[in-house]
Amino acid sequence: MAKTLDLFCEDCVMDTGDREPMCGRQQLQDVYAQVLETKTVFFHPFVHNHIIDLEGDRATGVCYLDLRSNKDGESLIGSGYYDDVYARENGIWKFKSRKLNMDYLVPVQTGWV
Repeated sequence: MAKTLDLFCEDCVMDTGDREPMCGRQQLQDVYAQVLETKTVFFHPFVHNHIIDLEGDRATGVCYLDLRSNKDGESLIGSGYYDDVYARENGIWKFKSRKLNMDYLVPVQTGWV
């Protein structure tokens, strides 16, 4: 988990849309630890098609998400995208903010159409 947290600025904001946004790496770590500890939810994200606009030491971007998940023993399929803001800190690009926008997340048996 530490390597994942290193991708984020110390004062980052992560908004998954299903809870209050997580502010700061410490809160992000606490939520990640809680989710991983329960072992009732598993996420397998496939992130692709990154579009990034550079503006000096800041940038914005969007990338798309295909999601496979298992929650409480039920297989789910989803799709959406991330709205990202990046900042370069000491020469390293990190997430300043990330907002998840899900188009759907449904049981596999139900389907998405």
